[in-house]
Amino acid sequence: MLGRYVGKWFYDKGIPFNAANSPYFPLIVSAIQRVGPGVKPLTAYELSGPILDEEVEEVKK
Repeated sequence: MLGRYVGKWFYDKGIPFNAANSPYFPLIVSAIQRVGPGVKPLTAYELSGPILDEEVEEVKK
């Protein structure tokens, strides 16, 4: 079931399949497993605003 949902998201958004080979992909899956049921999906605003800002700062350091 999980595989189908992940696959559907990849297909719908045109994400290249080799994105699953990213070292960050297993980290995402592990983080979602740790949070467990009830985890809320991130919004486009969160991803393109505060979270992106944090990543940019980390790269600068």
